[in-house]
Amino acid sequence: MGSLAVTDLIRLSLILVLVYLAYIDLRTFRLPDLFTLPLIFVGLCFNGFSSLAFIDSQASILGALLGYSLLWLLNRLYRYIKKQDGIGMGDAKLLAALGAWLGWSALPGVLFLASVLGIVGGILWLKLNKKNQGSPFPFGPFLIFAGIIELLWSQLIQNLLLSNLL
Repeated sequence: MGSLAVTDLIRLSLILVLVYLAYIDLRTFRLPDLFTLPLIFVGLCFNGFSSLAFIDSQASILGALLGYSLLWLLNRLYRYIKKQDGIGMGDAKLLAALGAWLGWSALPGVLFLASVLGIVGGILWLKLNKKNQGSPFPFGPFLIFAGIIELLWSQLIQNLLLSNLL
């Protein structure tokens, strides 16, 4: 089996785990540590020790740290203002896992795309489930969708962002 086939198999395995996590989040509003923490660890190990690594180990470590820290800080700020949590820490661990696999430089694009999709998807979710604006909805599936796009078509997000800014 060539290295391209092995890399494709790794990507497919990662996508399957992510899709399963999206399914869990849609059903339970939870992203279990049983999946997110090993996903972070395996991403760090894969990029740190494998010759097939997607990114270098420093970008992987920084991606995991920044991924978690960004959503943790955002939730802290929201909690300070609104006196309640705005985003679950499962989402922060999921973003840390995506950072571990895809690197810190992928995080802005993933967050931007997930946020745009989350706004549209959240409105649809609330309407379909006959909920009001203050009702929670799962953000993990939008992070996952954006992460899969970044994994498969990394230049797509960058090109969309840059073409809209110029």
